[in-house]
Amino acid sequence: MTDGDERPRPQYGEYATPEEQRARIRRPEVTESLEAGVAPAPEPSVAAAPAAAPKPGPLADRFVTFGLLIYGFITVVSTIIQLLDFPGYAERAAQLLGVQATYTALNAGYVWGAIASVAYGVGYLLTAWLTWRRLRRGRIAFWVPLVGFVATTVVASVCITIALTSDPAYFSSLTGGLLK
Repeated sequence: MTDGDERPRPQYGEYATPEEQRARIRRPEVTESLEAGVAPAPEPSVAAAPAAAPKPGPLADRFVTFGLLIYGFITVVSTIIQLLDFPGYAERAAQLLGVQATYTALNAGYVWGAIASVAYGVGYLLTAWLTWRRLRRGRIAFWVPLVGFVATTVVASVCITIALTSDPAYFSSLTGGLLK
């Protein structure tokens, strides 16, 4: 400030240059240097540390997770193949229960079998994607295929149940055979 300057003396740094303001905010010791009329020491250059890549999770978790995903893939593919021939699927289910029953609601069986197949496929893909994301971040992931299996099975089971109950004669044969 010059003697001829009629502005009041700044109290809070409002006349400071933007560089001076930034320096004082980042490094409080600069304020003392500037008030003493001394040029502040240059700011130490800090090289930006490279972002650390996430470390992979425990090896056992990865083995178990991949094992579950592989087992799930094989199971989902074979189940989808069976569900696309729903009348055959229903008759094999009756044979496993020891019941003589013929599934006759073909339209409902094919539609609900296809819907259950899509549910299995989408459920597996979603599970694999969520598992992959967790593994990439280095997090424990073995539980994701297990939860995905349960959630997908619940949705597909509802579809299969709807298909099985759409044939009253078949369904009564199944329930009658189970109650014996």
